[in-house]
Amino acid sequence: MGRLKIEWLVAGGWWLVAGGWWLEQSRSPVNMQTENKSMRWPFDVRALTPNLGAEIIGVNPVDGVDLRTFGSIYEAFLQHQVLLFRTGELPPERQVEFARQFGKVQVHVMNQYHADGFPELYRLTNLDENGNPNGRHPDKGTLAWHTDGSWERITGQATIIFAEVAAGEGGETHFCDMYGAFERLSPDWKRTIADLRAVHNLDFSRTRRHGEVPMTEAQRNAVPPVDHPIVRTHPDTGRKCLFLGDHAEYVLGMDYDEGRAMIEELNALAIHDDLMYRHRWTPGEMMVWDNRCVQHRATEYDPATQRRVIRRCTVLGETPQ
Repeated sequence: MGRLKIEWLVAGGWWLVAGGWWLEQSRSPVNMQTENKSMRWPFDVRALTPNLGAEIIGVNPVDGVDLRTFGSIYEAFLQHQVLLFRTGELPPERQVEFARQFGKVQVHVMNQYHADGFPELYRLTNLDENGNPNGRHPDKGTLAWHTDGSWERITGQATIIFAEVAAGEGGETHFCDMYGAFERLSPDWKRTIADLRAVHNLDFSRTRRHGEVPMTEAQRNAVPPVDHPIVRTHPDTGRKCLFLGDHAEYVLGMDYDEGRAMIEELNALAIHDDLMYRHRWTPGEMMVWDNRCVQHRATEYDPATQRRVIRRCTVLGETPQ
């Protein structure tokens, strides 16, 4: 594996290595899936939909998570892709501590959103200094389907979001399975995109595409465009998935407009109702999802009448292959 093996977790079959959790290399996705079905985790799991998402019951990151329990959480994370924890009040330091168990936590270039003295935390709020709705949506780019951190060379692994304040109407978060999105493409589509790479660009998705200018020139210069395969292989499961979303701007080697049209068509083909989980937030809930095989989006809410505050962090993964 090329990394220092620190501890073998017998129950889960994981190496804890510097930088995160990794499957033993000899395991296949089929073997992992079979073992998960009979696995005895130290918590209960409730499926959120037949195809995507699970609630974890009986463990709370507020109380801290030991190594063996975290190994089981990571297995559930790989199997279900989206996890829900009903944590109650989650102190910012506990959120960061839990995120660091997954690996290195991103410090987002848009530092105007940093929160609570932790550069790893990123708060989106529509409240003024008195706690009242200010009428402004904090980031309209979140309303489009995307995967966090695809605009960096080392892309997002897990994102961990905590709801401080939930809108009474709207402001949901929707998730969609990108394994299934790839599997449902026609054979012709799979052949066409097998070796193509798309350029992902935060300036495109957060500025030019949505008609807003939340980024400074220095922030734009700090995160130049990067290219990634349109079809990536998940490093832990070995499964192929579609890797596009709103940050993807154009296709290398293609005319810009043709590439844009291809990305728009594939982004539309990727979303299937039966591969989705729609989460309506309640304050005190925390969601964790796998950016490598899941896209997500927020839904509209009225920022002039509704109150919504979410606090998130994203764990860095690897360069997509």
